[in-house]
Amino acid sequence: MTDPLSLTVILPTYNERENIPILIEGILRHVQTPVTVLVVDDNSPDGTWQVVEAIAAREPRVRLLRRTTERGLTSAIWAGIRAADTDAVSWMDCDLAMPPDLIPHLLARLVAGADIAIGSRYVAGGSDPGHSLMARAFSVTINLFASLLLGWRVRDYTSGFVAARRSVFDKITLRGDYGEYCIDLLARAQRLGLRIEEVPYACGARFSGESKTGANITDYLRRGWKYVVTIIRLAIGK
Repeated sequence: MTDPLSLTVILPTYNERENIPILIEGILRHVQTPVTVLVVDDNSPDGTWQVVEAIAAREPRVRLLRRTTERGLTSAIWAGIRAADTDAVSWMDCDLAMPPDLIPHLLARLVAGADIAIGSRYVAGGSDPGHSLMARAFSVTINLFASLLLGWRVRDYTSGFVAARRSVFDKITLRGDYGEYCIDLLARAQRLGLRIEEVPYACGARFSGESKTGANITDYLRRGWKYVVTIIRLAIGK
């Protein structure tokens, strides 16, 4: 019988006060392996960190890393990875669009031999019903472009719902500012010959609060050019 992998679930937060207690409860309910929930909060003005601090005071499986001098999605995830002392790490959005009951399925792929497992909207059985037509069109376009230039072994390069063996990050450091970090991670992992597997899921809608990705075409174009530059850079071997 294979021993379970210990897991740290990293939750990068900024103004997620309403969502975070629901998400933490869902993770602790669904993940049966030894688990730590590590919330990396960028000093949220809405007091997200205070909510987590109160939960951590009564639940030893929950930890808070409150950052007052740094901000940003990629650096928050990386701070969580560096703080983790478990066999595996995982992370996800904190808007409740990503179901915590998928985490055991991602972890099972690692137990079976994968180095990285991602929740995927674009393999058979996956979907993205929770986002607007504009958001879906943006995502599909970026992922098709990434697959064309970087390879079809991965279909959801912008997943953001990731589980990986902690040892992966002895070889790869996260790079980027926002969602492009995921493209960079998956492309470089393929280059190193690491085994990546995708698990289908249906991505839902944000439960509460404002989207960090964008609300209009200007926001998507502002994010999108960084994705395109990242894909081209990786395609030419950088």
